[in-house]
Amino acid sequence: MQRSLFDDEHDLFRDSVRRFLATEVAPHHAAWERAGLADRSLFTGAGAHGFLGMAAPPEHGGGGVDDFRYNLVIAEEIQRAGVNAAGLGWTLHNDICLPYFLSLCTDEQKARWLPGICSGELVTAIAMTEPGIGSDLASMSTTATLDGDHYVLNGSKTFITNGINADLVITAVKTDPSQRHRGMSLVVVERGMEGFERGRNLDKIGLHAQDTAELFFTDVRVPVANRLGDEGEGFRYLVTNLPQERLSIAATGVAAARAAFDETLAYVAERQAFGQAIGSFQNTRFRMAEMATEIEIGQTFIDRCVLALNAGELTAEEASMAKWWCTELQGRVADVCVQLFGGYGYMAEYPVARAFADARVTRIYGGTTEIMKEIIGRSLGL
Repeated sequence: MQRSLFDDEHDLFRDSVRRFLATEVAPHHAAWERAGLADRSLFTGAGAHGFLGMAAPPEHGGGGVDDFRYNLVIAEEIQRAGVNAAGLGWTLHNDICLPYFLSLCTDEQKARWLPGICSGELVTAIAMTEPGIGSDLASMSTTATLDGDHYVLNGSKTFITNGINADLVITAVKTDPSQRHRGMSLVVVERGMEGFERGRNLDKIGLHAQDTAELFFTDVRVPVANRLGDEGEGFRYLVTNLPQERLSIAATGVAAARAAFDETLAYVAERQAFGQAIGSFQNTRFRMAEMATEIEIGQTFIDRCVLALNAGELTAEEASMAKWWCTELQGRVADVCVQLFGGYGYMAEYPVARAFADARVTRIYGGTTEIMKEIIGRSLGL
């Protein structure tokens, strides 16, 4: 089915992103996987080419175009190039963290932070999850106590993407521990603040080039001038931004599924067994047909969701539908592709093996499949 989502400008943008990935990211990705994090040149390189902060104002170094189709192009090309692990930090910086700075920053904060965010010199992260609370954000225990013109932060976060590389960490804290949702605020913790420490770069099953860290706050003095928006409104801000975050994850899921499918299609057309290509066996044709159909269904829904997001009409329920279904699709496709590769599909040197390992977490982060279904079910009045 011919996609009608993109204009000529998006196609030119895609060509540029594809060249950047081929020349400046893919040659280093294996080394970054071994190192456990991407080099900061990924961010500064993307910034220099105009691939960061597309929605930010031009006066702060951005592209001045609030159009999520550009974000979608980047997500798709990252998967096509097979650099998902390193690319995750890039998409988190653009798709998930930037909206908070654009919608909540004062003019002073924008002037202070946006130029570095757009150039890639300031890497961003968002810290919500804490040990032991999972999806129950209202139960977080990281506190921020007001002391004059500073907050004093104490607590910890875990599973934080870009946790090692980040210079600016949007941190969800309790400014009123007696409250649940209404007691939450967002403050930006900056690299080098006394008492702010990074723990382990966590050893994950997949996504090895993506730094995922523990963060610790011990009497960290953060200026009130680093608060995003109003005190006590943090949970509302998180809820407002979650649809775009979940759409970003869903779009990546479909793109990852398509990349694994394309690799497998080429493999089964060439791999011989019993004197013929394994793609000629009925079971292989049926499985490939099933995956091709589901990927097309997922892509069609993602494209509609992107247009709805651009129009300001994407609902939390629609984003939840996209997130759970497309990440489950990603997992199913990766599993079938490994099966069709046979023993070679279990070898780490093959991209399909890395895709299989990388896929498992997408059903967890950004809200588990179960949480997504709960959101949808409640919207039905159940």
